[in-house]
Amino acid sequence: MTTPALLPLSGRRIPTLSPGASSFPHHRATLRLSEKFILLLILSAFITLCFGAFFFLPDNSKHKRFDFGLEDVLIPHIESEKEARHSSRQGIHGVGAHDEHRHREEEESLRDKIRADHERALQEAKEKLRKSKEELKAEIQTEKTKVVEDLKKKDGPKPLPPVPMPKLVGVKDGDPGDPDTKEKRDKIREMMKHAWDSYRQYGWGHNELKPIAKKGHSTNIFGNSQMGATIVDALDTLYIMGLHDEFKDGQEWIKQNLDFSVNAEVSVFEVNIRFIGGLLAAYYLSGQEVFKVKAVQLAEKLLPAFNTPTGIPWAMVNLKSGVGRNWGWASAGSSILAEFGTLHMEFVHLTYLTGNPAYYQKVMHIRKLLAKMDRPNGLYPNYLNPRTGRWGQHHTSVGGLGDSFYEYLLKAWLMSDKTDTEARKTYDDAIEAIERHLIRKSNGGLTFIGEWKNGHLERKMGHLTCFAGGMFALGADGSPDDKAGHYLQLGAEIAHTCHESYDRTVLKLGPEAFKFDSGLEAVAVRQNEKYYILRPEVIETYWYMWRFTHDPKYRQWGWEAAQAIDKYCRVSGGFSGVKDVYSSNPTYDDVQQSFFLAETLKYLYLLFSSDELLPLENWVFNTEAHPLPVLHLGNITLPGSETQR
Repeated sequence: MTTPALLPLSGRRIPTLSPGASSFPHHRATLRLSEKFILLLILSAFITLCFGAFFFLPDNSKHKRFDFGLEDVLIPHIESEKEARHSSRQGIHGVGAHDEHRHREEEESLRDKIRADHERALQEAKEKLRKSKEELKAEIQTEKTKVVEDLKKKDGPKPLPPVPMPKLVGVKDGDPGDPDTKEKRDKIREMMKHAWDSYRQYGWGHNELKPIAKKGHSTNIFGNSQMGATIVDALDTLYIMGLHDEFKDGQEWIKQNLDFSVNAEVSVFEVNIRFIGGLLAAYYLSGQEVFKVKAVQLAEKLLPAFNTPTGIPWAMVNLKSGVGRNWGWASAGSSILAEFGTLHMEFVHLTYLTGNPAYYQKVMHIRKLLAKMDRPNGLYPNYLNPRTGRWGQHHTSVGGLGDSFYEYLLKAWLMSDKTDTEARKTYDDAIEAIERHLIRKSNGGLTFIGEWKNGHLERKMGHLTCFAGGMFALGADGSPDDKAGHYLQLGAEIAHTCHESYDRTVLKLGPEAFKFDSGLEAVAVRQNEKYYILRPEVIETYWYMWRFTHDPKYRQWGWEAAQAIDKYCRVSGGFSGVKDVYSSNPTYDDVQQSFFLAETLKYLYLLFSSDELLPLENWVFNTEAHPLPVLHLGNITLPGSETQR
């Protein structure tokens, strides 16, 4: 038997006496042993006996252990010895004899119990030795699992504070009324079911699907882990379409398998808009607590990304270690405007639901920092160094790298029930500079939004930029100087240009980017800009324009796009992007993007639904089309914020 080390009791190590050692001065060594010294020897022997019993007797977890401290062993016996001596001095022999008899009975009972425990322990040991190696391994694994589960329960997340649920309006139905529109809506629902069922069959648990190869797919934005991005991204679309069995399958996977304690380096931006946005939307729509809990667990893993000299977050963070870094291709190690500027909506809701002011404070710090900086021509460059707080390359875009920063300024105002006037003013100033420097009309009369690169306007517009038509329409009401009509018209012109980019292809699907020079307008020139990867931005603008104008052409344009997707992108294993929209026989890229289920199909479904489904007075869509409710806070302020009236 291995002798256990002497452990401290109550934080203190207990001293012991060496055999034959004396604690008395040497000049008394020749004297007769005193009564006090005899008692000390008795006490020393008793301590040795107690420690022997405590450390060397078998421990059987099925029976009550001797979980008393040293004081519990020693003090009663010391007291009883004192009482015995006192009784003998006083001559009270009867009482002393009675105590001695009772003490003997207690000792006998204790010996019997020790003997019985010892016998049981020996019997258990014999039974263990009879078991096979595999049985013993299984038992050990069961015990380890139980310990892990107990630790999880003990160290699990603290319960979130109860907060009033925002007013939720129009989360179901949205029947359009007329049979023709309803038939189109049913077709979109069928497309969603095909995309989901294919993923369920061939890519379940993976981030995305390869519909030709019929297997799972992932990209570096999700690290090397299987986080079920398509499941989380698609949940709210399934819910509003009434696909409740599919929704429950997704919910069960999230409950059982969605784990953020993985050693994976992920994009802070993508994980925020897809996962946190998707989980929060699913929570608000369904009321299921598991989505809120998972959103908060993930959000806590993103906070270390903000540990930079400026508070501007890194582009990527390791979910396990919390170590952050930026993309290697970004200008001079910079963070990207559209990434660190697209956190506000989700983080405000996180503070609202948790009572933790950190989320709100992080995004407000970014806003304050940007407000202090000089902006060339009033424009926000796409790159900002998180170490120095200086702009990188002077490249401004309303498309990739810049787009959703402007969107979230407007939506911060809308989500605050139009009380965040600082956000609205920042948006208005930014749009004024964009209109002055980036928006032009082509020779053929098409309004487009170019890109500013080092003092030069590039006459090229990306598919991503096409979302801006919807943004201008959404922000028209509340524009300064009675410009509501102007911005609604600007939105309509952008929608028309983006429709032309679709209409001028063979497949009637838009390219990734298109130019406005050399006699070519709204057409892709370079081969690597001719692909369509199931993107939603053009359909998103059609939907916003439909909501604000009810002009039937937007439903017609949306239906053209839906038919083209179903004809050219649909395969037996789901939906795939195509590599050349100008080819009548295109090749597939073999990726069913998670945003196809989150955005493209959701906006199409809403386009053919009534305005009562997710009304814009009550819901604000994040940049991944996840609806979050307007926070009608009134006089309530978010933790860590100042009252904004």
